[in-house]
Amino acid sequence: MSNDDAMQSLLERFNDPEAAKRYGDGPQRFVPGLTDLYRMTAILLAERATADARVLVLGAGGGLELRALANAQPSWTFVGVDPAEAMLDEAKRVLGSDAARVAFCEGYIDDAPEGPFDAATCFLTLHFLEVEERTRTLRELHRRLKPGAPFVAAHSSFAQGNGGRALWLARYAAFAVASGADPEQVEKMRGAVDAHLPVLDPEQDEVVLRDAGFSEVTLFYAALTWRGWIGYA
Repeated sequence: MSNDDAMQSLLERFNDPEAAKRYGDGPQRFVPGLTDLYRMTAILLAERATADARVLVLGAGGGLELRALANAQPSWTFVGVDPAEAMLDEAKRVLGSDAARVAFCEGYIDDAPEGPFDAATCFLTLHFLEVEERTRTLRELHRRLKPGAPFVAAHSSFAQGNGGRALWLARYAAFAVASGADPEQVEKMRGAVDAHLPVLDPEQDEVVLRDAGFSEVTLFYAALTWRGWIGYA
């Protein structure tokens, strides 16, 4: 299966309404400290974003980060972008009354409003993109931010060479099983990640962020196969 075919298959799964309803449990079992990651993100963004900030959330389907940021900052408003309609519907359900603070946009970064935005996030998304498309996406996101605006990215990023990929994917799977995920499903996920996700070394990810125009790129979150950075437009 080509990477394009794999991405299309993934999008089809995300567009399954029943799968979208089940989405919320998955990240908690696969991503260590996810709740704290969201809490740290709200703190980091608020260092520079004003109380009435308008925030761009790329990969907003499911609504988990939108809900966390909306709870942390009751006067922020958001634009949530995601290519899967079913996942945006799930975000609206998860947000409840706070959905009124979000303008939902079905599509990719090119479909997002021009801004300029006061801050932005992109969670559990960029690892699906090859380096060239990842860089282009981040440049387009950077272009939509006010000068100096904070941006937080968090996704799968771990050592790839000298057996590192296999070792870290084994740890990724072991954590999910220890967190209560079904072992058979975990093994399928591990195999899919290994076969189709163009995961980078953390050092390469930082280069991509800088090449896209972000400055002061700093790692603030590291948990097994996951990394999170903050940078500024």
